[in-house]
Amino acid sequence: MASSEAKHPDCLKCEHFFVTWEAAHPRGCRAYGFKSRQLPSLVVFGQSGSPCRSFQQKPSRRPADH
Repeated sequence: MASSEAKHPDCLKCEHFFVTWEAAHPRGCRAYGFKSRQLPSLVVFGQSGSPCRSFQQKPSRRPADH
């Protein structure tokens, strides 16, 4: 894992990440219970000085059988 990933996990790959319809707060984190303009992992690091500890990798999606 690269040092930048250690500080800021990729929220787009996290189960807790969600997209809102709010223009002012388009990104959210269910684990921490907030919405923001920035990626949640950046907000968590900026506020606490620690990397996000709630990151959970989304399960891989298998293509549907046809």
